[in-house]
Amino acid sequence: MKTLGYYNGRYDELDKMMIPMNDRVCWFGDGVYDAGPCRNYNIFALDEHVDRFFNNAGLLQIEMPCTKEELKGLLCSLVHKMDTGSLFVYYQVTRGTAARTHEFPQEARANLWVTLKPLPSPELTEKIRLITLEDTRFLHCNIKTLNLIPSVMAAQKASEAGCQEAVFHRGGRVTECAHSNCHILKDKTLYTAPADNLILPGIARAHLIKICKKLGISVKETPYTVEELMEADEILITSSSKFCMSASHVDDVPAGGKRRSCWSGFRRQ
Repeated sequence: MKTLGYYNGRYDELDKMMIPMNDRVCWFGDGVYDAGPCRNYNIFALDEHVDRFFNNAGLLQIEMPCTKEELKGLLCSLVHKMDTGSLFVYYQVTRGTAARTHEFPQEARANLWVTLKPLPSPELTEKIRLITLEDTRFLHCNIKTLNLIPSVMAAQKASEAGCQEAVFHRGGRVTECAHSNCHILKDKTLYTAPADNLILPGIARAHLIKICKKLGISVKETPYTVEELMEADEILITSSSKFCMSASHVDDVPAGGKRRSCWSGFRRQ
């Protein structure tokens, strides 16, 4: 198959799949999701992504329709139905299907979705451009919910500005990006926002921290400002789909690019 959609046991090509209009995702975006790359039919960091997926569902009091092992088995079986092993594996769970009502419907059972589509490996040597935007999202950014309108609007503004990502800030503090985490290198130290309710604790972020410690680079999980972002030796953007990219410009101003040897070390890892 070239693409694949899965919904509660049914699967087909994505453009042939249909869902009930009363799925609460249509009314409220009532659910959580996770996603990651697959190479040679092996899903990257599957245990970590599934753990986060189940934790996020628990934070919204969504009762999962399967166990972690059942989900991992399902995902691994679905990727082998695809024509290529280089894929983007996306999965989400919604609270269920029921007549529209804001409170949790007692009769609803969670709906499990999976989508698979080809995803070539990113070119990690390319520099990306960023813009900064005020962070107007809600105060549960640590939960990977399906309510992504602020991120959609920020990503569109970045695209219109000829940039690849938007960096959110709140009260001067850098939080994260529209769909990735943001970090800075300064004086041989990696600064990354603390894993509080203002950022999603990314899986790629966790791997970056591990690599820094392996390379002898100190790590500080502490707030940093837009001004510190602009003065950084390197600006790093991490996500499960793009791994780790470095930035060359922020708001059309040259930034980063001052520690190329360190950046090369990350890419080799």
